[in-house]
Order: sequence, then structure tokens, then C-alpha cells
Amino acid sequence: MRRMVFVLLAAVLALPGVALAAGKTHRLVLQVSDNDAEKMNAVLNVAANVSRHYAAVGDEVEIVIVAFNAGLHMLRADTSPVKARLESFAPGMPNVTFQACGNTMEAMKRREDKEIPILPAAKIVPAGIVTLIDLSEKGWVIVRP
Repeated sequence: MRRMVFVLLAAVLALPGVALAAGKTHRLVLQVSDNDAEKMNAVLNVAANVSRHYAAVGDEVEIVIVAFNAGLHMLRADTSPVKARLESFAPGMPNVTFQACGNTMEAMKRREDKEIPILPAAKIVPAGIVTLIDLSEKGWVIVRP
């Protein structure tokens, strides 16, 4: 049965003018640099809304949330005002990744004289700003809600 479906699909695609519609891939970076729960929730809302929009029109979207400066609190396991939401959000949004600024973590570590725990969903990058620059140069759209 599978073989017949494959053969039929191949035959249809071989017809002139028949092609599968390929969705476009969009790339968005959301910047978080304030320790403000309202702004952090706005970033998560934007990520969810953009994901739903492009899924509805058949496109893909990759979203990176970069947290640095005071915004790093969003991704801190000990101080995140949106920790519970992140823990439920991250598994349901595989197209959204979280990046924590290593420079900010080091500064907080020195200031607080302790290790800075980061939520498991986050990846530590050397420098949040450098990440923004690199992604911008690759054509990603950067937004700071």
C-alpha cells in the first residue's frame, strides 16, 4: 500500500506545473534586557503569536529569545518571575530557543558571590549582544517588545 501511494505521489509530481507548496522559513530574535515580568510575558506572548500565525499559513518560524543585562533574570532558576510559564512554554514550542548571556552571568556571579543557576531550557552564549549582531548579519529580524 505504501509503495502504491509513493508511486502515485511521484507520478503526480512528475506532471507539468505540479509542485508541493514549500513554506517559507522566518527568523526572529526577541531581546530581553529588563528585569520586568510584564516585558518577559510580552516576549513569550509575541513568540507564541508569531508561531501560531506562521503555522496557520504553512510557513516555518525559528525564534530565539536572547536575555542579557537585567533581562537575564528571565532565565535564572532562582529569580525568574516567569519560571512557571517558561517550564510549560518551552516543551510546547520546539521552534523557540532561549539564550542566556555568559558575560551577564559572570558579572552577576561576581556581584552576588555565587553561581548563577540558569533554567534547563536555556543555552549559555558568550555574549548576548554579539549573538544579536551575528544573527542580524545573517538576516534575522530583531525585536525588543
